[in-house]
Amino acid sequence: MMSSHASLTLQLLEWVADKPRTHAELMEAWKTTCPRFSIWEDACAENLIGCEPGREGVAFLTEKGQRCLLAHALTE
Repeated sequence: MMSSHASLTLQLLEWVADKPRTHAELMEAWKTTCPRFSIWEDACAENLIGCEPGREGVAFLTEKGQRCLLAHALTE
């Protein structure tokens, strides 16, 4: 069984992969003050998500994030 943190991280990766998201959209949907569920911050720290300032702050999945999402899809 997957932890709630891992499950939320996968939800974030799927959400970002679905369509281009701005940094503002990400902060609105995923920011938290709960240190136990710092999904956005942890995904950035784990290099799963990146943000390109030159592209209006559009977020994207890194190669590592894409591999993580693909690995999860293959295990379902």
